[in-house]
Amino acid sequence: MRNRFTVILAAFILPLFAAAPAAAQTVLSLEECISLAKENNNSLSAARSSRDASKYDFKSVRGNFYPSLSLSGAGLYSTSDGSLAVPGGNLPVFDASGVPAGYTAYFPGLGIDYKLDWIFQGGILLQQPLYMGGKIRSGYKMAKSAANIAEQNIRVTEAEVVVETSKAYMNAVRAKEMKIVAEKYNALVQNLMKDVQSAYRHGMVSKNDLLKVEVRLNESNLAMKRAENAQRLATMNLCHAIGRPLTEKIEVSETIPQYDALPDADAAITGRPEFMMLEQKSELAKRQVKMARSESLPQLALVGSYGYMHGLKLNDANLFGGWDFTAGVTLSIPIFNFGARANKVRAAKARYEQTLSEVEDANELMTLEVTLAANNLDEAILEQSLAQVSLETATENLRMSESQYKAGVEQLTDLLEAQLMWQQAEQQYIDANIGAYVKWIEYQKATGSIN
Repeated sequence: MRNRFTVILAAFILPLFAAAPAAAQTVLSLEECISLAKENNNSLSAARSSRDASKYDFKSVRGNFYPSLSLSGAGLYSTSDGSLAVPGGNLPVFDASGVPAGYTAYFPGLGIDYKLDWIFQGGILLQQPLYMGGKIRSGYKMAKSAANIAEQNIRVTEAEVVVETSKAYMNAVRAKEMKIVAEKYNALVQNLMKDVQSAYRHGMVSKNDLLKVEVRLNESNLAMKRAENAQRLATMNLCHAIGRPLTEKIEVSETIPQYDALPDADAAITGRPEFMMLEQKSELAKRQVKMARSESLPQLALVGSYGYMHGLKLNDANLFGGWDFTAGVTLSIPIFNFGARANKVRAAKARYEQTLSEVEDANELMTLEVTLAANNLDEAILEQSLAQVSLETATENLRMSESQYKAGVEQLTDLLEAQLMWQQAEQQYIDANIGAYVKWIEYQKATGSIN
């Protein structure tokens, strides 16, 4: 009874599995892969966070131009007390002309008792910088330079993401194309194997010829397996580059995108984000000198306060006990501090000179990089054209070898060699096309044309 139930259950379940569609593969273009890589790249996310932090720092420094408002308060309790006596006596009396008229007035004296007890005050304090020796303005421009550096750093990171993702994508395309070539070559050898087997059965070829084709077929089967594994590995690497799970089934949707390859070894580097970062870096070092020099200059500020003060009893009555407004200016003029400020300025100047030297050296290296990238692209384009010619020659050679072999005027080894040469020409053509695109994207990065 159990066996019968199992058979019935299987009859219902198996058709469901048979009808279930295979796991669909996600087809992605290069632009989609680059977009996914930008969304999921950790370095790019960190660069964006750094940019946001620099923007907030810039806004914070900009606030130093405006008044600051704060609440302040203080309290003090003291048991200090005492008294003050003013002795009495005759007071002089003056006439209208100011001449003493005698000592007819009498002052009986005065006794004052004082006590500190509780003294407290609180209120609102307003401060407005008027002149800080250029410190606020220098800090503002330094923060602006830092924000610009962070913005350009995003461009640098994005360019790196684009290049690495493009390489991973092209590697997947290469693996896909290599697998197709391996399958085509295997089909050629299999067809030849059928012909040789038929000829061997009819005694037209020797056993040695059959074995030669078998060896070549085994090599082709191994090459197909390697191409399949290479495609799987390239796909996993692309998944890693775009932030997808390594086991996700994805497929590239195109071969090689269209691009305009026009290398120029004399291309300027001024469009590169690295160049702009170096410019901002030198500006930052220059502002550091002015910031250090500002500490030796006068500082002037406007202050105002409105508050309440209570305390200091005189004869058991509070001397202070009301609201009042106070306004004034503060001035600070540095005079001498044993060379601390002067040496700080000298150190900032030395760092500025160091930055200028580093910027000049980096600019020369970037110029060399542009020249190298242009040369590599130029060579890759030439290699691409030569590979195309070689493929056309190998294809024609294979066609002639097949025709002559069937006519009996060419040996089997020559046909096998022609097939192998065709396969190698196909592979070289794919490598040349992929390599040319990779050199082109590297040239775009070197000239600052990405993003």
